[in-house]
Amino acid sequence: MNPDRDVTETFLCALEASLNEGTFIELLLTKHRGNEKDLKRVVVRRVMLKNLPQLSFVYRYETRDVTKNHSVRAGLQIVRELLGTSFKAAHLFTLAQDIQIEYGKKSKPKLGISKPSRASIAGSGQQHDRRKQRTIDPARPFLRALGVTHMQNRIVPAMARKWKQINKFVEIFDHALAGSDLANQQRIHVVDFGSGKGYLTFAVYDHLQTKLGIKTRVTGVELRESLVSLCTDIAVRLGMSGLQFRKGDVRSSPPEAMDALIALHACDTATDLAIHLGIRSGAGIIMCSPCCHKEVRRQIKSPEILKPMLKYGVHMGQEADMVTDALRALLLEAHGYKTQILEFVSLEHTSKNKMILAVRGEASTPCDEVVEQIKMLKDFYGVEQQTLETLLQQDDQLPSSHA
Repeated sequence: MNPDRDVTETFLCALEASLNEGTFIELLLTKHRGNEKDLKRVVVRRVMLKNLPQLSFVYRYETRDVTKNHSVRAGLQIVRELLGTSFKAAHLFTLAQDIQIEYGKKSKPKLGISKPSRASIAGSGQQHDRRKQRTIDPARPFLRALGVTHMQNRIVPAMARKWKQINKFVEIFDHALAGSDLANQQRIHVVDFGSGKGYLTFAVYDHLQTKLGIKTRVTGVELRESLVSLCTDIAVRLGMSGLQFRKGDVRSSPPEAMDALIALHACDTATDLAIHLGIRSGAGIIMCSPCCHKEVRRQIKSPEILKPMLKYGVHMGQEADMVTDALRALLLEAHGYKTQILEFVSLEHTSKNKMILAVRGEASTPCDEVVEQIKMLKDFYGVEQQTLETLLQQDDQLPSSHA
């Protein structure tokens, strides 16, 4: 028996047991001795992503943090590989006790056990830390260049709503990224249609490139040439070489390889065109914030039982919104995407507060059950045509719901 290995195994078993028993709070890997000179430590926390427990590894460098999420089993294996090699010390915090391990001369490990020091802040503290990680630093240069902050890195009062929107968007994007196959990619290409003044475009680039340390290419597509020039000048001035802007819109953009597609406040069928382009381009993440649901509203025939409710114009408008976005979500699901419809911070362009978020799954062929649900929904409301469905059928990517 190797006594040194027994000490390491004792620590690793305690870590695994705390995760299984629900007493785990945090793990710190310190005293870095690996090849990356500016890496200082790794902070490991337990998070829930897509209702599944995962271990979030935050690699703390001198000038940036890089976050990588792994399954619990994979995370334990990573800790096993790092402990005693790249990191010569670790501190495990649990509700029951704190356990430290340190490797001295000739990598001989020493174990120490003490009373729990973080049990009182384990609940709300971890959630606060996670939110804090996702909050954008007001000192980021792009915020000042776009007029969101003052010279003292304080939020301009008139930009408070925009600041809230930027943070919420990055939080949603970060969550989608962690739950997708893109989480472990070394390079990511994002296209933002209707990028406007580029608030969210700059934020996504900065989050991926600077905070997560992922080599990133982000393209903002905007019809207004003045805004394209403005954003291009700022990106060049700030040295954001992977951030580019071009004139155009979703209608004029041919399919291209992309990892994530963003299309906010796309009016009426422009949202359908964006989703279709994302599917054809193989996007792992599709984020749309639709508005102006005109196409389906013109077609809806009120079912007899709903006529007393839908005779009011505002109710009919709300119903048309729900039917349209439900069909879009189902069409994405039929094509292998895990889809959510969630609330988002209201945009300056529209009072509507909805986002369709789709993350590509493993399915490669349309699900017959979902296709049948689409048919039933259309039949119930008398909807004859929906643009996204039509486009997918033209691509032979979806069976006809009229069959």
